[in-house]
Amino acid sequence: MNRKHFILLGLIVFLFSCGGKQESFLPAENGLDAGREFIDGCLKGDFIKAHFYLLPDATNEQFLKTTEASYREKDKEGRQELRTASINIKSVQEPNDSTVTLYYSLSSDTTSKELYIIKREANWLVDYKKTFKQ
Repeated sequence: MNRKHFILLGLIVFLFSCGGKQESFLPAENGLDAGREFIDGCLKGDFIKAHFYLLPDATNEQFLKTTEASYREKDKEGRQELRTASINIKSVQEPNDSTVTLYYSLSSDTTSKELYIIKREANWLVDYKKTFKQ
């Protein structure tokens, strides 16, 4: 193989290895894990991760888009405060074997929040719309 072919082959391999960032997330083993991973994704601005743990539903996706827009509107310091915030789990309620309600607050905001997680088939997913319906 002459030198030009070798360099061209190296460039092709490099370009394919630099392709789009491939995210792979592990399915949650339980409702608490799904909730924690979802909240962590939202806090860190990783909405691809948050979406992975979201129950597929148009309303849920719209609420997540609204959450993302709110995150993006914050200034640099506001986003940094969220990225470094801790999740403080207040309590976990499991009314049945396929539903979890997670009560939590953030170190940056002590307001109590709740998140609903359900088991669909073998996956634990956040039903985000229930967070907003009181």
